[in-house]
Amino acid sequence: MSAERVAQLEYSEFQAAMLDEEKRRRKAAKIVAVLGHFLGREEDVLAGLTVADIGCSAGFIADELAAAGASRTFGVDIDVPGLRKAAQRFGERVEFVCADGTALPFPDGSIDVLVFNHIYEHVVDPDAIMAEMRRVLSADGVLYLGLGNRLGVMEPHYKLPFLSYLPPAAADRYVRLFGRADSYYERYRTRRGLRKMVRGLRVWDYTFPVLATPAAFAGDELFGGVAGRVAGGVLSRLPRPVLRALLPVVPTYLWVATRGERRPAGRSLPQPPEPVRPL
Repeated sequence: MSAERVAQLEYSEFQAAMLDEEKRRRKAAKIVAVLGHFLGREEDVLAGLTVADIGCSAGFIADELAAAGASRTFGVDIDVPGLRKAAQRFGERVEFVCADGTALPFPDGSIDVLVFNHIYEHVVDPDAIMAEMRRVLSADGVLYLGLGNRLGVMEPHYKLPFLSYLPPAAADRYVRLFGRADSYYERYRTRRGLRKMVRGLRVWDYTFPVLATPAAFAGDELFGGVAGRVAGGVLSRLPRPVLRALLPVVPTYLWVATRGERRPAGRSLPQPPEPVRPL
């Protein structure tokens, strides 16, 4: 990791996607659906639970977590402009906190559900944040992880193929050449690197369950229209060994992690969740 990297402050001010309310709420619906399946709940998925969205920015996902029944919802970020917007709109049912993920302002074991969705690539020390999330997660708690893969062909922020494959200096030149940014800040990891990042947790992989049955997980952002239905149908019937062979280059992993021995409690799926072995 480059030594000169510093925290990305005011991220919502230069990354317009963070203010795309419709898209953020679609992502939230998928997150809630995955959590609902793991918890075995189809309604009021988060009822009675204390929930925190780490890296909440403008608060759309945190607001949806509160709407899913959480008894108490926190949104945590260092993005002050984003937090200000979030508090103005959703402050009545979400408590927004300006805090670094490496020093979460919660007691040990106090959070029932944590959401860490497509954040790790933006932060200076994702391993330190993972350690903090393990600390604050309750013994029976659940951590949702949306994780980009370095070997995904199309880089999702700048829409440039193979960008995340490159070393930092070459990636900087690439984004400048196409006028996307002055430098490439994000740092992705491969699946192997992500498995190391979740060391100390028990992890279930929901990537293929969501891809194969998008309707069950509010997954319209992944597959839409006729082509999406065809793709989902194909994936739902592929032998699991074939799908496992694709894992190293899947663009995004959707994982649910716990400290304890919990297993998915939802209904049977054509492609069920499988355990991930941390390294």
